[in-house]
Amino acid sequence: MLQILYLAQDLADPAVRRRTLTLVTGGARVTLAGFRRGANPLAAIDGVEPIELGTTADGRFGQRIGAVVRACMSLKSRLAHVPKPDLIIARNLEMLALARRAVAVFGGTVPIVYECLDIHRLMLRQDMVGRTLRAAEGQLGKDVRLLITSSPAFVEHYFRPISSIGAPPMLLENKVLELDGISEPKAAPAVCPAPGAPWKIGWFGALRCRRSLALLAEFSRRMNGRFEVVLRGRPAYSEFEDFDGFVKNEPFMRFEGAYRNPEDLADIYGEVHFTWAIDFFEEGQNSAWLLPNRLYEGCRHGRVPISMKGTETARFLSVRGIGLVLEEADADSLDTVLGLLSSQSYADATERISRCNPGSWIFSRADCEALVRQLAALTVETRQHVPIVATAGTRHNEGGFL
Repeated sequence: MLQILYLAQDLADPAVRRRTLTLVTGGARVTLAGFRRGANPLAAIDGVEPIELGTTADGRFGQRIGAVVRACMSLKSRLAHVPKPDLIIARNLEMLALARRAVAVFGGTVPIVYECLDIHRLMLRQDMVGRTLRAAEGQLGKDVRLLITSSPAFVEHYFRPISSIGAPPMLLENKVLELDGISEPKAAPAVCPAPGAPWKIGWFGALRCRRSLALLAEFSRRMNGRFEVVLRGRPAYSEFEDFDGFVKNEPFMRFEGAYRNPEDLADIYGEVHFTWAIDFFEEGQNSAWLLPNRLYEGCRHGRVPISMKGTETARFLSVRGIGLVLEEADADSLDTVLGLLSSQSYADATERISRCNPGSWIFSRADCEALVRQLAALTVETRQHVPIVATAGTRHNEGGFL
């Protein structure tokens, strides 16, 4: 059985839980270790007791660097009772530093996989800060055997032209886990609201975009009750002046708290008609390149995604002929797209989604097993000193090499 040490930047992140479930389902034995940025009991995984290396906070980079340094100094004792892993996966740059320290602790022959699902704006700066961070990434990642990322645009715009990471990239999209005994049934087919009832837009997941919050509030007020906005997930409170107060004062907006992924997806998407698949958090950079979790979740459950022109999400939807695209990031554009919506046009939009291959949205047990086999192959190649060669693939392949 493949032994994996998974180093995560936030043990309370639902995406870390989902990746751990993926690896365990695929047949790996996972030791999870990392930092905690907040409480989230919904991120717990039966049978996996994480090793906490300290606490960190969103946006406090100096504090996070200090936490990484302290964790590196204590890592040998923290991992004293952990069997030597066959593979180490480092989620994000700060964990890559810990991965290299862990390799030294375990004897210097453990291959490292770098998992990078967001490109922070600091990495893209052209000043000394950006150059220093990219140099650090290149140095820490010089021996990385594989790069896992979730969007082709990250490779196209960052890893190939800018980053010094030379490992072959593998596209592992943010698909919905469909695992026996874990995932809930598919949501009931989406239907138009009853007369007098509102259309509902669901914005679920990592809630960190002030501009999206303001835009949805303005639009819902303009529609005067014809549209309601439902928020669920984990707000990044550091990015809002007063998230809870703002939502409380909006007449057509409500926050329903965190949820378990994938267990609760059918219920929460079954309540809405549209998926907000837009993010202006790092506009023109990471937010334009990412393919968010909610894109796959909403489409899996037949809800119509709303995207922004010029983004990778819009390109993804265009290839499949589905979804709605805003021309401009304002309430007028939302009004143009949604204001004159009819029952027939909505039915047509959902029907186009239903014609898509379910594999576009779902990561199955067989996919989990295939991923673990690919990771296991790295350990053989490392022992035999065989270079990894990425195989050719399509822009949006099913979790293969780019």
